[in-house]
Amino acid sequence: MIDVPGLYARFISWIGDGTGTTDTVLHIHAGMAVLMIARIVTRRSLGTFIPLSVVMLAELTNEVLDRLHYHSWRWWDTIPDIINTLFWPTVICIAVRLRPMRPARRR
Repeated sequence: MIDVPGLYARFISWIGDGTGTTDTVLHIHAGMAVLMIARIVTRRSLGTFIPLSVVMLAELTNEVLDRLHYHSWRWWDTIPDIINTLFWPTVICIAVRLRPMRPARRR
């Protein structure tokens, strides 16, 4: 049987070790990358909740896989991970919703 949570944990460690980047920075970059990919794939504006929902789902999946791997919730690690992953995508979504891009001016 394949140990998916274990494979995932090793993959994440490999990324961190390979880049020399902290877990905090990886979560920030991952949240932004997932947001941009979701925006492109769904063709939905960043002001809709669709790309942001994809980021939320990806982070939930990440934390559930961590939970399965470590056999318990590690709240001291989980809560900062959630905040770091969702902060900028949420700010962008709210900002675009509050101030959408202006249509191009007619000549």
